[in-house]
Amino acid sequence: QVQLVESGGGLVQPGGSLRLSCEASGSIDNAMAFDMNWYRQAPGKQREKVAGITPGGYTNYADTVKGRFAVSRDNAKKTVYLQMSRLTSEDTAVYYCNIRKLTGYRVDYWGQGTQVTVSS
Repeated sequence: QVQLVESGGGLVQPGGSLRLSCEASGSIDNAMAFDMNWYRQAPGKQREKVAGITPGGYTNYADTVKGRFAVSRDNAKKTVYLQMSRLTSEDTAVYYCNIRKLTGYRVDYWGQGTQVTVSS
């Protein structure tokens, strides 16, 4: 019913930038009912939340990415973005898009993930 498709991942050199996007489709009728978030998971490590944004545009970030990453959203397009700058090898991970319903059942939807590799 709901599908999230990420794009924009790839190989980037240290200090470089990437912009991830995640578009929702299917039965979601109102993007304003959802928080939109980005998580990441590196091999052998636990999944961690990177950034989040509320329907009204309030943002939050993990301490490790503050000042380097910027999350934004387009409710009409049902899309969330993650602009990543000054990337380091510690940012290498699979990045997952997540949307979380704010009312009623607190259901979560997840994208399939997109690989970001930071290497020289």
